[in-house]
Order: sequence, then C-alpha cells, then structure tokens
Amino acid sequence: MKKKRYHPLLILFRIGDFVKSYFILFIILFIVNAGSRSPMLTYGRYLFLLFFAIVMVYHFLKWYTHKYALDESAFHLYRGIFNKTERTIPFSKIQNINRHTSFFHRIFHVTSVSFETGISGDEAAVLFEVITRKEAERIIDIVQNDKRKTFEPDAEEKEKERVVHFKPTRKDTLKASFTSLSPLAVIPVFFSFYSNVDDIVDIDKTAKGMLSYIIGSWWIVSGIVLFVAIAAVVFGMARTFLKYGKYEISSDEERIYITKGVIEETSFFIEKHKVQAVEVEQSLLKRLLGLAEVKLTSAGRLDFEGEKLELNSLYPFLPVKRAYEIINEILPDYEVAQEMRQLPKKSLWVRLFAPSWIWIIATVVLYFWKPEIFGLRVPWWLLSAFLFVSILVARWIGYLHTKYVLNDRFIQLQSGIFTTSLFLSKREKVIEVRVSRNLFQKWLGLASIETMNRAKPIQFNGVKDVPAEFAWMFYKWYMGRGKEVKVE
Repeated sequence: MKKKRYHPLLILFRIGDFVKSYFILFIILFIVNAGSRSPMLTYGRYLFLLFFAIVMVYHFLKWYTHKYALDESAFHLYRGIFNKTERTIPFSKIQNINRHTSFFHRIFHVTSVSFETGISGDEAAVLFEVITRKEAERIIDIVQNDKRKTFEPDAEEKEKERVVHFKPTRKDTLKASFTSLSPLAVIPVFFSFYSNVDDIVDIDKTAKGMLSYIIGSWWIVSGIVLFVAIAAVVFGMARTFLKYGKYEISSDEERIYITKGVIEETSFFIEKHKVQAVEVEQSLLKRLLGLAEVKLTSAGRLDFEGEKLELNSLYPFLPVKRAYEIINEILPDYEVAQEMRQLPKKSLWVRLFAPSWIWIIATVVLYFWKPEIFGLRVPWWLLSAFLFVSILVARWIGYLHTKYVLNDRFIQLQSGIFTTSLFLSKREKVIEVRVSRNLFQKWLGLASIETMNRAKPIQFNGVKDVPAEFAWMFYKWYMGRGKEVKVE
C-alpha cells in the first residue's frame, strides 16, 4: 500500500481561496491607498504581506505532509504537520460520490471529488480538492467495485448500461430562466456596480442634471425601460444556461446520475437503495407554468466543499407529467398515487379557529405604532383586519392543498400554501412515526401524523388534522415494517 501526496496544484488552489477571501483588503491597501504614507496603512501592508507568506508556507507544509493511500477495502488518510494522525474509512461507509469541475480545474485539466459518508461533522467526507481526472476515475472505480462486490457478491462484474431520462431543451431553459426569477438577479448586480462606481465618482451630484433631463423626455424613459427589460431577460437566460446547461439525468440498474454546468461542471450519483424518499415541490409560479421539482432524500450528505449544490434535485423545472414519469423510470419500486384523500370539513374549522400568535402580536404593535403607508395614516384596526383575513385565506388554501394516502408499502403526503410539497416514501425507509392530538383535535376526532426519514439533517414530514381512524391505521401500517426492513 503506497502512500501518495495530493496534487501539487492543491497549493495554488488554496492560495487562490485566500486571495478571493482577502481581495478587497488587498485593493484597499495596495491600490486605492497606494500613495498613502499613513502609519496604519503602511504597517497594514507589511502585516498583509507577512500573513500571506505564512499562509503560503503553511499550505506547502500541509501538502508535503498530508498523504493518502488505498487498499482493497478502505481509504487511509495521513494528516498533521507536527502531530500525525491516521484515519481509515471503509469503502462500505461511502454514501455518495460527487464530482465538481470549476473554472480553475478546467484550466489545469484536473477535477475535484468528494466521497460522502453517513458520518456527521467536518470529517464526513474524503475530499480530493484537486486531482487528475485519471486518478479520480481510478479511485472511483476501486470504490464502486468494492461496493458492487458487497451488495452483489455473486454477480459478474460488467459495465451497466445507462439510460438518459432527461436533457433540457431550449424551451425548458427559457421557462427555467423566468421561473427561477433569474432576470431579477440583474438588480443586485446593478447596485453592486453603482456602489463601486460611487466610491470613485460622486454619482448623486453628477447625475442630478442628467436625471431631470431624462425624466423630462418620455421616449428616453421608454428606451431605458425597454433596454433594462431586455438586459434582464438576456442576463437571466445566460445565468440559467450557465447553471443548468448540459444538464442530464440518467440511471442504470444501481444508480441515478446527475450532471450539470457549462463552465463549472458538477456530477453526482446516488445509489438507488440509498433513496429514502421522493419529494415533488411546486411553487405558485411553477404551478401556473406546469412545472415541478423532484428531490431525492438520501441517507448521505448532499453538499460539496461546504456549499449546498442542490444535488438532491433531479431538475428544478421539470414538466409535471414528465416529473412523475421520471420517478417511475428511475425508481420503478416507487408508485406515485394519482388519487389522494382530502381532509374532512371539520379539519378546516380547527385550522380557521386556531389562535394566531402572529396576528395577536402584530395587532398589539399596530395599536401602539400606528404606521403611515405612503404618507397616509391608515387606521390600525383596518390593517389588523386585513392581516386577519389574509391568515384565514392562507389557512383555507393550506386545507385545500393538504392530502394523504396510504397503501401496503407506501405513504404519500401533500401539504403547503403557496408552495406545495408532495412526499412519497416506502414503509421500510421510514425509521420513526409519531401520532399526536391536542384538545380541539380530540374533541373533533382528529389527529396529527408525522414520519421521520434518514437524511442530513433528519427529514420530518407530516399532516395535521387527519381523521383519528386514519391515524390509527397509519400506526398499524408502520408496525408492519418489521417484515420489510433490510440491514444495509
């Protein structure tokens, strides 16, 4: 078992992270105030350079002393500059494998790989921040071959044929750019540009005369509005394309694969037997456009290098019909029920008459504050009444959207107000359930149910105010889990 050092470009990669973190401070010290002889700025430059030198030496020593090795069944990681430590992570603990290729990686023809485990904490993953693509493939093959032997000891090793389930068309990308509200992203970009320019030039003073001239000409105002609208749309489409371009959902018999990104590439796979639940989410805008997002709940961690990459999402803007088709294609064991039960009418009364602490606190604040809206003094009781009606309407919408169904192997729950979420899980994947009743629910023969699934963090899903008879059926249904549970 030969120990290896990490790729030497790792030093440059980490120094690059340092530069990004302290770039603004560098600009202030060495460019904006380059001619200043202030003692504070002068010593600040020396301290910055000393700190930078220490960081470079530290990362070099870290690269020189940190090593890794692989045997037939585990990673062996050797850490520490002065205090040496060794960690052994069996391949059997690996839950997911994520690959991410940033612009930096593309330039030097390298990539990054994260082998996620089910452990929590900073050491939850075996991370190769910079690694050659050949070495990454070699390590991934070793890990996958070991896991294949673990779960299929009698199976012949063979290349599994992938089936591509979804690639976004231009029409899908166009819909995604509007649904994701990407055009609005131009607003913070504009204000950031304005702030940076205003530091150099007093825009407010310079623009006063120009602004009065522009406002006085309707055709200039119309042209500016049109230009900003076109720029926002183009910016939104470009941003969406860069993020979701080259998106592909595929699968074989064992795994689900997701790849995305044009400049920065990300690839991810999840083993099908690790899927704990499926969630179909629709915002109000997505419902109007007939789109949905399908998310997979995994037992492993679904982030990369501390950044949530939404890798548990198959695609955030799938056509609804295609979303349900893909679930059946990639997870044939999961059955999405088309018909679901609605809550009884008495559940609506429980929701409508339940006290609202938001309304009570807001009413007290309005009584003493008496705010003005656009310079007009509005009676506090009118605002309180408007809030009260809004809460009742939201509860009524939530009642209409809440549905549930139970069969031999699955539970399917739907809830939400403006954003609806449909949750589907196998009985064997539910690790705990809860049934509770408050005073009003007991009086009306209702109850609340809740499920718990393995994830990071633990995922809770439930429905309030279901009939008590269904809650009892739900409890008995879960008790039959013992016949299905398999030790992974």
